[in-house]
Amino acid sequence: MTVLLRSRLTPWLGFGLAAVLLFGVAPVALSGFRLGLLAKFVCYAIVAVGIGLAWGRGGMLTLGQGVFFGLGAYLMAMHLKIADAELRGDAVPDFMQIAGIRVLPAYWAPLASPVVTILAVLLLPPLLALVLGLGVFRRRVKGTYFAILSQALAAAFAILLIGKQTIGGSNGLNRFRTFFGFTINDPANRQMLFFIASAVLLAAVALSRQLRNSRYGELLVAVRDQEERVRFLGYDPATVKVVAYVTAAFFAGVGGALFVPIVGIVSPNDVGVVASIALLIGVAIGGRSTLLGPVLGAIGVAWAQTALSEQFPGGWTYVQGALFIVVIGFLPGGLAGLAMLLRRRRPGPPTPADPPTVAPAPVAEQEPAR
Repeated sequence: MTVLLRSRLTPWLGFGLAAVLLFGVAPVALSGFRLGLLAKFVCYAIVAVGIGLAWGRGGMLTLGQGVFFGLGAYLMAMHLKIADAELRGDAVPDFMQIAGIRVLPAYWAPLASPVVTILAVLLLPPLLALVLGLGVFRRRVKGTYFAILSQALAAAFAILLIGKQTIGGSNGLNRFRTFFGFTINDPANRQMLFFIASAVLLAAVALSRQLRNSRYGELLVAVRDQEERVRFLGYDPATVKVVAYVTAAFFAGVGGALFVPIVGIVSPNDVGVVASIALLIGVAIGGRSTLLGPVLGAIGVAWAQTALSEQFPGGWTYVQGALFIVVIGFLPGGLAGLAMLLRRRRPGPPTPADPPTVAPAPVAEQEPAR
């Protein structure tokens, strides 16, 4: 009874502690600049939750999450540029004026509406993942081939963005002034953006936990370990994989949309192959098969990158590569897996010794009556 009660209370205690740290301690203990950095790392953590679900539980090495992250980011950035242009009374954003573009492209026009923008951020990345997932998993593409295909997709997406001058080209989109009518540079509004990102992160973790502990989560693990047996039992492994892949894309799109007003810029460098692999490294280091490992790993790796880049600008790439090699080669479960291993090897409380067995006293034989 005590063990069951503890297992039910532990997740709620964890969420409560995370909420206190994010909403209570961080705004007080960190400066405005550091709080903005933490908000950026939280956006990466939202993407990492989806990678942990698709890769850690589903076995799908998603090297192309930058595509969905970038799609959500660029949709939000395009809306913010249109809103800034309307405030100035211009027909097109500032970078288009410099490039000599005087008419807003047709695919930009719907994003002038905040409602359409939010719906596009929530729906387009999952829809793209649905189309790609059905096309890939129905053909039983998996393992290394799926990883290479997703990585090629990220590279193609970055090249497409660089060649599109109507969405900023290689410079990307930047210099945003407002976010749905609120001034971005206002410290109070920047703190509110951090709170929004933190709330989305907690909601993503809660949804991921619900999927992991459900019957679907057990089926996802079964597909990862024994796909042919699952197919023999009457389930469609492709459908199971698509659900996890679409969920990961949804998280990535939302994280990208929040990344734009928090950081103030989005470019092809944020959505290409290197960015996708960096997200994967954080998940691997934290522990891809656990619930909180991807979150802590993504935040920790991003923080380490910022801290080391300030001291050693050219050395972070080597440190990142070394960390990834060490984790993959010696700690497949990540740091969370190491903690679980140490917990299992810790000796438990001594069991009480059994009471000594007392042999029954022999019964004296009675003399027969004479």
